[in-house]
Amino acid sequence: MRRFSVAGEYPSGDELATTTATRQHSRKSRAGAPRKHAHNEGIIPLLARAVREVEASAQRGKASPQNRTKFQVIALLMREERARVKTDEAVSDAERAETLKRLDGVASILAKTAARDTSLIALLEPTATISDSTRQLKRKMLEQAGIELPEEEKSVAAQAKAFVPPELAERQVEPARIDSRMLANPFLAPSLAAPKRPTPVVRLANWELLTPLLKSFEQGGNGAACMPLPEAPIPDRLSPAGRELMPHQARFLASVSEGHRSYLLADEPGLGKTAQSVIAASVADAYPLLVVVPNVVKMNWAREVERWTPQRRVTVIHGDGDDMDAFADVFVVNYDILDRHLSWISRFGFRGMVVDEAHMIKNTQSQRSRNVLAIADSIRERMRGSDPLLIALTGTPLINDIDDFRAIWRYLGWTDGEKPGSELLAKLENNGWTPADSSFYRDARQSVVEMGIVRRRKIDVAADLPSKRVVDLPVELDDELGRGIKEAEAKLAKKLLDRFTAVKNGKLGAKLSDEAIIRMVCAQELEESNASADGMNVFSMVRTIGEAKAGLAVDYTAQLARSVGKVVFFAKHIDVMDRAERQLAEAGLRTVSIRGDQTAAFRQEQIDAFNNDPEVSVAVCSLTAAGVGVNLQAASNVVLAELSWTDAEQTQAIDRVHRIGQEEPVFAWRIIAAQTIDAKIAELIDGKAGLAARALDGAAAVDEDADPVQLLALISVLTQAVQQAP
Repeated sequence: MRRFSVAGEYPSGDELATTTATRQHSRKSRAGAPRKHAHNEGIIPLLARAVREVEASAQRGKASPQNRTKFQVIALLMREERARVKTDEAVSDAERAETLKRLDGVASILAKTAARDTSLIALLEPTATISDSTRQLKRKMLEQAGIELPEEEKSVAAQAKAFVPPELAERQVEPARIDSRMLANPFLAPSLAAPKRPTPVVRLANWELLTPLLKSFEQGGNGAACMPLPEAPIPDRLSPAGRELMPHQARFLASVSEGHRSYLLADEPGLGKTAQSVIAASVADAYPLLVVVPNVVKMNWAREVERWTPQRRVTVIHGDGDDMDAFADVFVVNYDILDRHLSWISRFGFRGMVVDEAHMIKNTQSQRSRNVLAIADSIRERMRGSDPLLIALTGTPLINDIDDFRAIWRYLGWTDGEKPGSELLAKLENNGWTPADSSFYRDARQSVVEMGIVRRRKIDVAADLPSKRVVDLPVELDDELGRGIKEAEAKLAKKLLDRFTAVKNGKLGAKLSDEAIIRMVCAQELEESNASADGMNVFSMVRTIGEAKAGLAVDYTAQLARSVGKVVFFAKHIDVMDRAERQLAEAGLRTVSIRGDQTAAFRQEQIDAFNNDPEVSVAVCSLTAAGVGVNLQAASNVVLAELSWTDAEQTQAIDRVHRIGQEEPVFAWRIIAAQTIDAKIAELIDGKAGLAARALDGAAAVDEDADPVQLLALISVLTQAVQQAP
């Protein structure tokens, strides 16, 4: 077995271990500025403090990722300093001896630490991978020691800082062979297109435009939100042998072939958006391609790449990317681990990016959204002069508010922060209107659509797709738990009524209408409910209702499974899912489970078993984890045991079954607890379905409350209590 010493030298000699930074040290020393380490100057005091921190970490157990990085940096800097002090003629013999003695002390502590946590030994190998976080910490310690960085180190550091927030810097990882891949093709193909001359902005120079743009979609009534698309080529010549694109898919790809490069692909769920995106990358030659997805669909994306572009290599990034193929064409990564891969992704040279379930980045302040936007900015910056392929994929881009468009438009480069991007601004300027003109909104909406919104409905493009029907099944909760729910509702109503009465009889009572007081009281209650899960509130009540009707929902699921075949059972809470699995097993029915805490590979096994194994009768699914990107079309019946808070989430769940390839009519059976707040919530959810219809499908504007369902439910409870009060 190979042996080496932490304090000793590599077989090739210290000269080979001398890095660029070491040579910089030597130049400074020869210039007459030798570094002294007698007290608190230079690098050694920093190494001494850092090695004690790592030692303390190892004494408590396995070293954390941050301390593993620190351990490796200490070893690297210690070796460089040892090599420098041995070869620098400007260092006196006394100083050399003192420095080597202190370095031996650091090496001794490193060796003891590695003996406690043997996983650290691999970091001492000369061939150990040096991650980006290791490089960043090394640069930081050199700067703290007052040592000037070489020019090449400065440029790498500046590039990393541009797209990686400081709070994420130490979390960055760098999978093996990334540098090798980047060195294999360091140049981008030159852009031969003539540079675009910016359109002078005169008419709209002083206008705030983003709010009017959003308003133009909220108004609706201006036709479907779909850019003009070329006719589908016949044959399509794009799909691999044995597979065939539907006409609406081929039309989208014809647009890519003509040179368009940014899309909000908002086809209704089930119309094959994944296949369109995969082939679009091939048509645009947008490789390497980055695909950012929810964890639940990572493995499915890899399958789709292999299915539609079998000539391309795909790799799925898990964790720190230890098993990643750096020479793949398509890189699939989930939102949850994106933050640790920002550094290498931002400089890798991706020529295209797809964001699946793009409504998940709707909150521009969330870390998830900031990560995606930073990567898109880095791709545009690197490909300046040519357009990368950027696709936002979602069947439900609008969940609660028209502002959900903001992050998606920014990701696509259509807007820049709080204003339109140069291309969109030129379109608006050429329209000839300002927001003061009523015609502005019609033309502005069309201008945004032409930037790349593609929206097709099933009713429009899939005439052979079976119908879909949502059926409410009211159930009576007449047992002890049902009576408890009604008592809890009464307590909640009394609490709200007491607050209403207090405000009504107070100083504000004479100034505010009853409606205003009701809204104020309910808004306060909702805020308190969000801040704390204690006590009976609208959230805990809905959960309790879900648990109370679970048994009835499972009974109905079992009846369906025995009479019509496979069934998909959706619930929001783990307790309801656990009960469903137990009760169905007792009924002699085999189930699979799709939840958020499963690995991507296991989840795909569950999906395959449901679709292919005739012995599996029911898929018990999490409404949030299995409601997107999952194909369960072996069933044609869906049971919604618990209600979602949004129509979009409910629709996504049903469309796991109602999609291309389905041969039977789809029925979604929504279990509603009669004479409870559950019934009111179902009514409110249905009333929220109009936003997408207006903004994307061109439906006429209708009166619709913009408040969240939770607030409207509380207002309903209190309004009824006020009306019934003596």
